[in-house]
Amino acid sequence: MAVATEMGIDFDDVRYLKNPPDRATLERIVAVLEDPVEDLVRKDSTFEKLGLEANSFVGDAKAVIDTLVEHPKLLQRPVLVRGDRAIIGRPKDRVPAFLS
Repeated sequence: MAVATEMGIDFDDVRYLKNPPDRATLERIVAVLEDPVEDLVRKDSTFEKLGLEANSFVGDAKAVIDTLVEHPKLLQRPVLVRGDRAIIGRPKDRVPAFLS
């Protein structure tokens, strides 16, 4: 967000825990995502507690979407969407090129 603000770009800040993306929104993001789809799922302690296997998401948009609908806390962030493109904003040095 700071990068977009510094660049003078207006943006919508969606708080994913208060307003989790629904299936249709996730499908739109996946359709234009420039990163591997499996990268949308955070592989953190929650992921481990749920007993999920990272390999089961590789190249599987449906598995990613199903998991994120059920467990929105696992959504990697930030996700930036601009026009018909989307990226995961990590590392943050990717953001300026995407926004320009």
